[in-house]
Amino acid sequence: MGDPAKVRRQAERVKELVASLVRTQIKDPRLGMITITDARITADLREATVFYTVLGDEAEQAGTAAALESAKGLLRSTVGKALGLRHSPSLAFVQDNVLDQAKHIDDLLTAARHADAEVQRRAAQAAYAGDPNPYRVDEDDEEADAEAAPARTGDEDR
Repeated sequence: MGDPAKVRRQAERVKELVASLVRTQIKDPRLGMITITDARITADLREATVFYTVLGDEAEQAGTAAALESAKGLLRSTVGKALGLRHSPSLAFVQDNVLDQAKHIDDLLTAARHADAEVQRRAAQAAYAGDPNPYRVDEDDEEADAEAAPARTGDEDR
């Protein structure tokens, strides 16, 4: 297997090269507002997966995916020449759904804040279920108990 540091460097290089090529050489009108977010390459440097995000609706995302697929050959040959490897890595493009996941997490946090506020509001309005002191004894009973119990002196402990 390959050196992990070399694999990371090559993956970063693939990311930079693909981003540059998409910006400068791909003139497909289907290509939308794309950002290359990450690239991963296998340990044998034969297959590279490039992650990207696209701003826009489903149609623009589908158009960008089609444009990347049609430009895959040009991108692969250019990346292979730039990396100087014996075999050019095959490229696979995967749409990164980081934005969707971030929105989902934000929605969950917002819902949790609203739920916490509701709990705090209900707690402020809550009352104890019963008397504040369930062990309250009438004053008459306390005096009767005091008279019935013999007074203790220090001599009883000896």
